[in-house]
Amino acid sequence: MSDREIRREGGPDRGRYALDLGGGAEAELTWVARGDTRIATHTGVPRAFEGRGHAAALVAAMVEDAKSEGFRIVPACSYVALWARRHPEAATHFV
Repeated sequence: MSDREIRREGGPDRGRYALDLGGGAEAELTWVARGDTRIATHTGVPRAFEGRGHAAALVAAMVEDAKSEGFRIVPACSYVALWARRHPEAATHFV
């Protein structure tokens, strides 16, 4: 898991966290900004790559950015909401 290189793409209003999985496949977490929050709208991992922790790594990257940049995350995506429930230590970064 330590060899994953997650890219943050986009601008101040919307963007995504993306992870190259090889062979042109990507995992992604998309978001839109509303004030001092980022609404996590979708997390997607191609079926052939599911169950390997890719989605969790994307959410963790967003949480790290929330810590360093001071925004809070609205988990509109069901996976992000599940991740937040499983990681109570990160609760201060979620709305």
